[in-house]
Amino acid sequence: MLLPAEKNLRAVLARFAAARIDHDVLPTAETGRMLRESSHTLCVLTGTHTIKDALRAADAMLEQYRADRSGITQADEVLAA
Repeated sequence: MLLPAEKNLRAVLARFAAARIDHDVLPTAETGRMLRESSHTLCVLTGTHTIKDALRAADAMLEQYRADRSGITQADEVLAA
């Protein structure tokens, strides 16, 4: 699977977090819609079916971006352990 652009993933995560907070603080039809839409977008972006899996996948993708920036590969991390 192709990784989404980091800025796009971070933007969707931020929208999801804001929607989750807004809906938890004062649930309305609008906050529910925003939460559903941001959850769906995050699932599509990460190629998953549940928000729990999407958040895990997003964390893994962010870690991959970090590793790519620092020049560390998963093989390097295994060898270092």
